[in-house]
Amino acid sequence: MERKTNVTLVTISIFVATFMTAIEGTIVTTAMPTIVGSLHGIEIMNWVFSIYLLTNAMLTPIYGKLADKIGRKPVFLFGVLVFMIGSSLCGFSQDMMTLIIARGIQGVGAGAIMPVALTIIGDLYSIEKRAKLLGLTSAAWGIASVVGPLAGGFIVDTVGWHWIFFINIPIGIVLMGLIWYFLIEKKQVRETKKTDILGSISLMLVLLMLLLAFQFLGDQGVSGTVIGLFIGSILSLVLFIWAEKNAEDPVISLTLFTNRVFVVVNLVAALVGGFLMGIDVYIPMWMQGVLGMSAAIGGLVLAPLSILWMAGSFIAGRWMGKMSIHKLLFIGLTIIFAGGLGLVFMPIHAHFTWFLVISSITGVGLGITFTTTTVGAQSSVPEDQLGVATSFNTLARTIGQTIMVSVFGILINSVTKQELVEKQLTKDSDIMNKLVNPQTAKELPIDLLKPLREILYNGLHRVYFVGILLIIITLVLTIFMGKQGKGKVRN
Repeated sequence: MERKTNVTLVTISIFVATFMTAIEGTIVTTAMPTIVGSLHGIEIMNWVFSIYLLTNAMLTPIYGKLADKIGRKPVFLFGVLVFMIGSSLCGFSQDMMTLIIARGIQGVGAGAIMPVALTIIGDLYSIEKRAKLLGLTSAAWGIASVVGPLAGGFIVDTVGWHWIFFINIPIGIVLMGLIWYFLIEKKQVRETKKTDILGSISLMLVLLMLLLAFQFLGDQGVSGTVIGLFIGSILSLVLFIWAEKNAEDPVISLTLFTNRVFVVVNLVAALVGGFLMGIDVYIPMWMQGVLGMSAAIGGLVLAPLSILWMAGSFIAGRWMGKMSIHKLLFIGLTIIFAGGLGLVFMPIHAHFTWFLVISSITGVGLGITFTTTTVGAQSSVPEDQLGVATSFNTLARTIGQTIMVSVFGILINSVTKQELVEKQLTKDSDIMNKLVNPQTAKELPIDLLKPLREILYNGLHRVYFVGILLIIITLVLTIFMGKQGKGKVRN
């Protein structure tokens, strides 16, 4: 008797994949102040995040095409295996450069996990049931986001930060076993079209050079390398457009970009994704560097964001049939704006409970906004382009996160370096690394703590001022979405 896919266990596997991917991000952001203090790398800290997002972004659309050509199962298993290898290398890292390289390998694997997981959901369920499953997937993100910061803080404070990466290994093994045995793909004749190799390569080059340009801009300032990378990314974009116009089966159809709703919701997703990096990366640093609290508290402050993110997602789901994309986005972005404004005006001596309030407000707005941008992108295209639309929405968020984590790194490094020189407090070039690590901060002279915390506070305020500008831009984009965005989201 021919075996069939065990839909229940494969669905559980998708939730496990979601959990593993989500918990990776939340654990790392909570532990990052301790990691950079241990490995002495605050100046290149943003590389740990950006290289992961970069390799993830480069390969997401490619994995989507491969899943259509050779099947979901082999691509998914390959992604999980590479992710586990990268996690192991991260755990064994003894310096920042090794950690950055290992994070890049993690990103190569992660680029396959979520897009293909969502594709498998699409294969197994009808449109009506699929919507409910995607809502539960968001809940899995939320659960992982609650557990991640708390677990990250606990692991860092007990057995050490290396174990935040090793935790992915048993999860990945279980996941591979479930998918390997219980997902049975039917052999079917697929439409054979010439692979868009030129489009794939040129797209990867666009993303690689663009995102590296922003990263090197943060490290070196304006230089020949940065200018060369920007020029290279523009030339690669021209090549990509030409390739897509002439491809039999393009990686990303250019007709999508004639749809105003599709363009706007993805721009909003990119900008809000960038704002989110300011929350995830720098609120734990505020807790530990400015307020002198433990890594566990840094993670605890992000927990309400994750819980209320789930609530925001469910609110969006209930309102979608009654309200337009335009109105839903505007509501979500307005709530995010209120949270961001709170961070901009937060005084240096504010009690950490105020951050719990800000985290809660922002979480609701993020849940509404990201759910609406994803469903809005899907709803704005024909069904035969649903996978491409979903993949591009994921890519837009990743690009926004990658660029903005580099920009935020530029801002905070420039402020701290400038003020350290102006105030002439110390000649120790490693002083900010020591400040953001709760263990080494205790060893700093008492008379230095207050001025150093003020310097870090000023840098963090610069980050959140730019973050609030991003949200203002998204509100303007939503207002000018036009009549196309005023129809109700179709199922």
